[in-house]
Amino acid sequence: MAPDGDRNLITSLKNPKIKEALELYEKSKERRTKHLFVVEGVREVLDCINAGYELRTVFYCPKIISEKNFNEIKKYAIDEICFEVTEDVYAKLAYRAGTEGIVAIVKEKKKRLEDINLQVKCDEKGNYQPLILVVESIEKPGNLGALLRTADACGADGVLICDELTDLYNPNLIRASLGGIFTQNVICCTNEEAYKWLKKNNIVIYTAQLQDSKLYYNTDMRRGCAIVMGNEAKGLTDFWRKAASEKIMIPMLGKLDSLNVSVSAAILCYEALRQRSSDINKNK
Repeated sequence: MAPDGDRNLITSLKNPKIKEALELYEKSKERRTKHLFVVEGVREVLDCINAGYELRTVFYCPKIISEKNFNEIKKYAIDEICFEVTEDVYAKLAYRAGTEGIVAIVKEKKKRLEDINLQVKCDEKGNYQPLILVVESIEKPGNLGALLRTADACGADGVLICDELTDLYNPNLIRASLGGIFTQNVICCTNEEAYKWLKKNNIVIYTAQLQDSKLYYNTDMRRGCAIVMGNEAKGLTDFWRKAASEKIMIPMLGKLDSLNVSVSAAILCYEALRQRSSDINKNK
């Protein structure tokens, strides 16, 4: 399966390309400086490709990857960037088990708020009510990855990551998102930039908070709206509390006063989807 015989065969962990991949895995500073990150798994690499990301290097282990999967990825990767690796090298290179024998170094792609095209889903009368998920200062990569997965599942139009504390291309985030980081419009911006964009597009702002709030299922989410989630420990800052059109809450009937942020986001996003279900069914 190796292109051009053994010319692109890597057998040593000391190979510069392997060292670079490991550094990109382990060091956020390295990812930010080089504007590169690492993706593993057939589905995730294909999601990358379909989202228009550029593959810089592809590592594959022929004893693990199926010929079908390799040929699918080879449609988009020229021989010069594909490197066969031994099982020992791949075992060190792979961040998690069961990734089907493929790891890629990918070039970062910056997205802007202006890249979110809310008109693409409008009907012939220009009607469409977007759903945006806004998250402020989320710290844990796993939580942010799960949020992106939720956004993809409920068909959100975009995810705005405000005042980011987490490296968007952290391997744990990519893994937790199951490719959601590539299938979604994910934009990193400031609180102020997000607020101005939402107002410009007539999107109502719902903040998830316990104080001065009404139950989420008593809120009209059929209109274009943004659901804003705060930091895991501190919740939302005063910026979003003051910016809110309405403040909504999830009832807590036990002794604890909060849910995991990704769970809360899923509940609220799917409530919006439920309320819009009659319109969805009409358009099927």
